[in-house]
Amino acid sequence: ENPKSGIRFNSIAPGYIETKLTKLLQEEEEQRERITERTAMKKWGVPEDIAGAAVYLASDRASYTTGTTITVDGGYSIT
Repeated sequence: ENPKSGIRFNSIAPGYIETKLTKLLQEEEEQRERITERTAMKKWGVPEDIAGAAVYLASDRASYTTGTTITVDGGYSIT
């Protein structure tokens, strides 16, 4: 947190989320299966999965959280 401004510096790193932007990948069976198989949880995320992290970062409970990235990717980055 910048003590002068009260601003904290955080980010969210999403995995493959079912949205309009990923619709083409979802519709291509081979691509969708490749991504699903690589993801530890064996599924794509939904926008609500990202929303939880955003709500946390915007809340007072995250008042001591700064300079970090919350990865919400169903385990894609660990496989």
